[in-house]
Amino acid sequence: MEYKRGRYSWLLRPILIVFDCLTINVFAFYFFNFNKSNLAFFSASALKNKYLLFIIYSVILWLITTSFLKFYKVYRYTSIVNIISSIIKQFVVFSTIVFAFFGVFKSVDVPVFQTLQFLLYSFLLISTLKLVSFYALKTYRLQLKGNVRRVVIVGNGPGAQELRQLFSNRKELGYQIVGVFADSDNKKINGFIEDSFNFLKQSSGIDEIYCAIDELTEKQVNDYVKYAEVNHCNIKFIPKTNKLLTKRLKTDYYNYLPVLSMPEVALNNAVNKTIKRMFDVLFSLLILVLILSWLTPVLFILIKLESRGPLFYKHKRNGINYKEFTCFKFRSLKTNKEIQGTYITQNDNRVTKIGKFLRKTSLDEFPQFYNVLKGDMSVVGPRPHMLSYTDDYSKKIDKLNFIFRHNVKPGVTGLAQIKGYRGEIKNDEDIINRIKYDNFYIENWSIVLDLKIILQTMINVFKGQKEAY
Repeated sequence: MEYKRGRYSWLLRPILIVFDCLTINVFAFYFFNFNKSNLAFFSASALKNKYLLFIIYSVILWLITTSFLKFYKVYRYTSIVNIISSIIKQFVVFSTIVFAFFGVFKSVDVPVFQTLQFLLYSFLLISTLKLVSFYALKTYRLQLKGNVRRVVIVGNGPGAQELRQLFSNRKELGYQIVGVFADSDNKKINGFIEDSFNFLKQSSGIDEIYCAIDELTEKQVNDYVKYAEVNHCNIKFIPKTNKLLTKRLKTDYYNYLPVLSMPEVALNNAVNKTIKRMFDVLFSLLILVLILSWLTPVLFILIKLESRGPLFYKHKRNGINYKEFTCFKFRSLKTNKEIQGTYITQNDNRVTKIGKFLRKTSLDEFPQFYNVLKGDMSVVGPRPHMLSYTDDYSKKIDKLNFIFRHNVKPGVTGLAQIKGYRGEIKNDEDIINRIKYDNFYIENWSIVLDLKIILQTMINVFKGQKEAY
């Protein structure tokens, strides 16, 4: 997610929204004469009702259209051409909305020229304040050195160098480079990539980290993402300029340089997160009370009778934004020790007899509903990988697609699992398809899709899957 930075600059957007809504309705009151009894068959009170209706209609549709057209999404790196373009688009759309109102309510007789006057005067004032505030902030950054972002750049490729030059030459953008790190002998940089982690630990107030993603290992990417999550710092990625950009990450242009960042996927907005969390808590409580309350003591006896060791197998997994958490399963192996790079294979002699049944029916995964209740996992989502496998898998997948997969909480079950991409990774195609289905789920999430995946998982528990062993 993208964190809001700055002390008071974040207030500018809500102020502009309120001002614009007031402007529209004040000019409507003036130009449309809703307060005058200029209609023979309507009383003054009826006209006032029409004015109230217009206020509600215009404000609601203004907020909806500006949201869709990203009218208020103006950043320090936004070009003046893009701002003017958004003003023109909003003018066209809102004009259509206003004319539609008078088309429906024909009793309010307002000449077309008068309506055009209302639109032109409204947008002239709205555009003026929008542009004045944009340039006032630029002047504030340039002259008073305020509203500054403290940034760290990691990498020394063409994209990273172009970004450094842009931040250094365009002081009005308000980016202060506090550190540059790359595996290079260039004396103008502050150190090697590994040195940047000590620098970040010792520094405070870092607002943004820009990473040349092709110059980093998967572990380094993980570490930067984790640092950004813990310290509420924005992380952005600089791709190779000759590389086809992924549609899964948000692309902004700093001058002509593309910079990628994590998008706000539907699954992570406040409303959907609340809905999904409520569902997760209720569903996991049902499983814990109705199933695990009696299944756990039964399995404790069966597992202990067959082999020594604990009832639960605890292992580290990567969760949202690569955050590590302890994941729980019923133990299905004779040994409880994780061997790096070792997958459970078909007819694996480490699997116990009861373990085969648990794995075949996926009952070994049921303790993860405790992880769901804790908030580390969700009922449905991409399956979490062992730490030792994350780096291995990332080498077979485009880094940007792999990062996107870790943008949401992992799940007890997921779309890839019901499609058969679970368990042992036999070839590159298995992990590629697994990531493909995971990313499709994130992009197309809905509560209906979650219910469909849960239903198919329940069917698979009884029917069994050939990949479950």
